[in-house]
Amino acid sequence: MTLILGIESSCDETSAAVVRDGRDVLSNIVSSQFDLHARYGGVVPEIASRAHVERIDAVIEAALESANTRYEEIDAIAVSDGPGLVGSLLVGVTAAKTLALTLDRPLLAVDHLAAHAASASLAPDFATNGGWPAVALVVSGGHTSLYLVRSALDQTLLGQTVDDAAGEAFDKVAAILELGFPGGPAVERLARGGNPKAHRFPRTWINEPHDNFSFSGLKTAVMYHVHGVGKKYGDIAKRSMSEQADVAASFQAALVDVLVGKTIAAAARAATPHIVVGGGVAANGALRQQLHDACNAHALKLTLTPGAYCTDNAAMLAALAYHLLLAGQTAELSLEPRSGLVRPVR
Repeated sequence: MTLILGIESSCDETSAAVVRDGRDVLSNIVSSQFDLHARYGGVVPEIASRAHVERIDAVIEAALESANTRYEEIDAIAVSDGPGLVGSLLVGVTAAKTLALTLDRPLLAVDHLAAHAASASLAPDFATNGGWPAVALVVSGGHTSLYLVRSALDQTLLGQTVDDAAGEAFDKVAAILELGFPGGPAVERLARGGNPKAHRFPRTWINEPHDNFSFSGLKTAVMYHVHGVGKKYGDIAKRSMSEQADVAASFQAALVDVLVGKTIAAAARAATPHIVVGGGVAANGALRQQLHDACNAHALKLTLTPGAYCTDNAAMLAALAYHLLLAGQTAELSLEPRSGLVRPVR
């Protein structure tokens, strides 16, 4: 039995988890900062890093207590070293290095996006759906990517957003509609009362033979529809709640169409019968339903990451770290956080 303590602080969630043998989640504590950033309409890096400093000790203690586990029973310490906000990552990396040193345990550096890509392995139906290989859609606030995952540690990036990520588009449309932050859940709630066919917003690159995404044009189309061409604000008060709901539903429909269409196409090109989905936007109900319908229509298996592991969390890190530990891929105590997608060569 191998117990791994995972620590996550890449953006605005402080999380710690204890996972046994890469599969059994004994605890997964997440402290969100929505209340701190709501007034600014987005994550403020300085506020996020300060909140991590204030919360991380208590979150780690809560994860151990919830798992009924003592520090000395932990076999390794896992932490996300990036990509993410460097100031936020630094808090988690420092805590993990301190624990690894004082407990004399291996330190495991986990790529945040790789953990999202493999997070569906925590779903109860993952193995029965065929396991790996699979095409993984990682869709979150900062990233929208497609991976070919041959195994937990063998992942190839197929494509990614060239501008706004899906979660960013949700947040920006929520700001246009004055719905507050975080935008994804707010837009989804409003969209339930709207007509998704009321407006035909652009579905950029939906039929292009590549795996990249672009959502900036979709966001701009919504802004110009609401406020007028060339205007960024001023006319939302003139729109009835019914009209706003139609805009939200039509925007969501366009974004989901692109995510689903390109994911299905990527699976066809990769000749894989299994699709997995992770990341915060993977909790969106319209996306989950449309993926389910599309996979049924194309005779593909679908594994959706459980909701608790869609947003940034330490359980997915600890689960992937188990495979790093088995492969002997440990990190040095000189580990530093990184904002970019690629680890620097040292």
